[in-house]
Amino acid sequence: MTARTDSLGQDDSPAARYAAARARTETRRTRLADFGRTLPFLLDTFQTTACAALEAGRGVLLAAPTGAGKTVVGEFAVHLALATGRKAFYTAPIKALSNQKFGDLVRRHGPEAVGLLTGDTSINPTAPVVVMTTEVLRNMLYADSPALAGLGYVVMDEVHYLADRFRGPVWEEVIIHLPADVLLVSLSATVSNAEEFGDWLQLVRGDTTVVVTERRPVPLWQHVLVSSAAGVGARASRGGADLLDLYAGDVDPTTPGVNPPINPDLLVAFRSAPRSGRGDRGYRGPGGRRPGRPASPMAGPPASRRTPSRVAVVAALDTDGLLPAIYFVFSRAGCEAAVTRCMLAGLRLTRDDEEEEIRRVIADRSVAIPAEDLKVLGFWGWQESLAHGIAAHHAGMLPVFKETVEELFGRGLIKVVFATETLSLGINMPARSVVLEKLVKWDGTAHNDVTPGEYTQLTGRAGRRGIDIEGHAVVVDHAGLDPVHLAGLASRRTYPLRSSFRPTYNMAVNLVAQVGRDRARQVLETSFAQFQADRAVVGLARQVRGHAEAMTGYAGSMACDRGDFAQYMAIRRRISAREADLSRAGASARRAHAAQTFERLRRGDVVEVPSGRRAGYVVVIDVGRERPGSAGPGGWVAAAGTSGSSEPRPTVLTQDKQVRRLALADAPTGLRAVTRMRIPKAFNPRVPAHRRDLAAGMRAALAAALPEPAGGGRAPNRTRSAAADDAELARLRADLRAHPCHGCPDRETHARWAERWAQSKKEHDALVKRVDGRTGSIARVFDRICEILVTLGYLERADAVLRVTADGQWLRRLYAENDLLIAECVRRGVWDRLDPAGLAAALSAVVYSGRREGPDEPHIPGGPGGPLAAALDATVRAWSDLTDLEAAQHIETVGPLDLGLVAAVHRWGRGASLDAVLRDSDLAAGDFVRWCKQILDVLDQLAGAAPRPELRRTAARAIEALQRGVVAYSSI
Repeated sequence: MTARTDSLGQDDSPAARYAAARARTETRRTRLADFGRTLPFLLDTFQTTACAALEAGRGVLLAAPTGAGKTVVGEFAVHLALATGRKAFYTAPIKALSNQKFGDLVRRHGPEAVGLLTGDTSINPTAPVVVMTTEVLRNMLYADSPALAGLGYVVMDEVHYLADRFRGPVWEEVIIHLPADVLLVSLSATVSNAEEFGDWLQLVRGDTTVVVTERRPVPLWQHVLVSSAAGVGARASRGGADLLDLYAGDVDPTTPGVNPPINPDLLVAFRSAPRSGRGDRGYRGPGGRRPGRPASPMAGPPASRRTPSRVAVVAALDTDGLLPAIYFVFSRAGCEAAVTRCMLAGLRLTRDDEEEEIRRVIADRSVAIPAEDLKVLGFWGWQESLAHGIAAHHAGMLPVFKETVEELFGRGLIKVVFATETLSLGINMPARSVVLEKLVKWDGTAHNDVTPGEYTQLTGRAGRRGIDIEGHAVVVDHAGLDPVHLAGLASRRTYPLRSSFRPTYNMAVNLVAQVGRDRARQVLETSFAQFQADRAVVGLARQVRGHAEAMTGYAGSMACDRGDFAQYMAIRRRISAREADLSRAGASARRAHAAQTFERLRRGDVVEVPSGRRAGYVVVIDVGRERPGSAGPGGWVAAAGTSGSSEPRPTVLTQDKQVRRLALADAPTGLRAVTRMRIPKAFNPRVPAHRRDLAAGMRAALAAALPEPAGGGRAPNRTRSAAADDAELARLRADLRAHPCHGCPDRETHARWAERWAQSKKEHDALVKRVDGRTGSIARVFDRICEILVTLGYLERADAVLRVTADGQWLRRLYAENDLLIAECVRRGVWDRLDPAGLAAALSAVVYSGRREGPDEPHIPGGPGGPLAAALDATVRAWSDLTDLEAAQHIETVGPLDLGLVAAVHRWGRGASLDAVLRDSDLAAGDFVRWCKQILDVLDQLAGAAPRPELRRTAARAIEALQRGVVAYSSI
């Protein structure tokens, strides 16, 4: 069932009022009514619909805009679990969101009723309500954990995260493997294919109600912030910034429709804005627009306008009462620079009492940070900026710093946060305004335009429900900004959910162990990825049927009463193919002959260029070949347009005294040597008199060598075609003439229909191949993974049945992204001789992936002959062996190992200070802590799963070595 509630209001008709009154009477005794009485607000229609479906025993998919109140439905699932004596698991994609939801539920239900599991944190794990990351629940399902007993509800917050390339597949694993009696509550941002996702949930989970609303509870206004220097505002004299509406005054911003008209004042500001002195150095296509973006008559001049400074933007928002704001910069360095600039400008956005409260929160939050680390972490500058109401938020920050910013912003004490895109994911940091500095962001490989879906996600944080009557999305004017393009972003609601599911090695051994190979293939074929592929197959299959029908019609039209016309056309096609083969062979032979004539050239040769624009006689002054050991005149010259290959490019003098370079393309049939002449050693092609004398000498040499006048080129010799002497071609032509259809008066009409049939058949076969490639594609990848596991001994065949070996049993407990590589290193004993710090450092090479390229030869503690270097070399060999196997099975290979974190982790594991660890690197403290947490997660898996007790003990000691200082700190 799908319920689409695009309006948050109520129908005021008499019938609707009667139905609502009757529904209220009937629900007074329901658990939903009990839950509603605990809330400080009335439930919206979409919330009531979703909660009622859940109480009726149906699963729910709720897709709603950010800030609409989706989590209320998740909280009702928790309420139902506690009221009925069952368990509820609340899952989230990231630890920060798990921590936040844990705090919310503890405040509502008390600390005894709520637990937390996030990989590195375990609080009250046997509680009836447990908040956890999705990976933790996946691991529990594969381990058949006793904690699953009595589970009644699972809430998957931010379920659209299953589109994430790296971690998204975990969501589908959980959805597929949850026990059938568990009700699933899926909470998603507004996606354009929610019904498709709901259809899949209906298939794999049973009765599921899909509730979709695209109506924001707080209306969102769209603005562009332009420099006041354009003369459009009261702040022009101060060089500030002015906030202008994006749409014309008669446009409803909540439903702008398609191609809404642009605010005339904004267009005036764009056209009258002064040009920046530096101009726009970015690439522009014709007309000054970005490639791929259509020209707009309202896009303004191609040169850049003056972009308001970040300080001016914040000041303008403060003046207009639009703080607190999230200011998306899309760059860590940009976020930090923006905070620094605001502080240098003396910007202060807090009152004295707010500053006092901020400093108190900071003191409470940072009490666990060692005093010696405060300076290296930039604590004092960070504290001062927060005291002024200004903060940055990005993945490179220390977790406690980010969490402090989140708390202060949530309490309204921080007024502006300069953030990267990571802040748009789930964390409850509502703002009155959201600012986008640009509409282009770096995705790790290239700068790409922000999509309509991304724009909706980012700006969705504007407007605090219950606080603001409206939210504001602000785009800062910048070079290349086109208001028509911006209106298209803001008015479209396209955010399709695409599965990123793929089988993994760990998944394969777990499935084979639990259900066997055949059943595992069936399970994987129920994934959302295969569901979407199969839906695409439906459209392809429709095209296949269309081609088949067309082919039937063409076959009828080409039928000939004198014989089998298809057979006749087959002979014609074989003749064409043979002629093409002979032509290619002849062209290749001619090119080889031509190349030989170029190879034989010597300085002073007078040769004939038989045809083309260079036709005529020339004298060779430089042969264009490199003799071994020679790099002077006469050396090889790389042919223009060749890809790494070289061909001789002789320099010649023509009869009209021009110096030219010859290529094979200038003489495709080759050069004909006529005579030779002496070229003076002092000849200089740059001297006109030298060229004139040499041309005269060439004419004299030609006159002596040729009986006819030498005024120009001769016609090239005619060569007999290879087709004329080919026996196979002669036989095919004889068969064609002898065929009964050859004499049909309608032969060419039949032939035209036959050509159409042949083209349709070619397209038909290609479509069938695409259908075959998509059907069962996930299961085929699983089969290839199983073949690799059999080759390596983690699975074995016994009586045509796959079984998990002893090695495979401990692989089942390795959940890292590079699970098989870690398993291979463990099995080979690669890390057995390492101490705890060395083991952590070696694991960093498997786990870590730098944001930028590091040094070609990073420092390895112990030197090239030490145990760590030997272990890393063996790890690289294991990676190489594995990529070879994967390539042979057409499996996406594991990325290259990154040794950039080895030295830092080793120093930290040996007890070095944070300053000593980070001093000689460009690694941010937050990044270092985040990667250490991931290494700790793998160490924890090794400590429990490694087959040898020595390695388990080393892993446990490595955990103790790493788990200290800022790495050990947790706010929960």
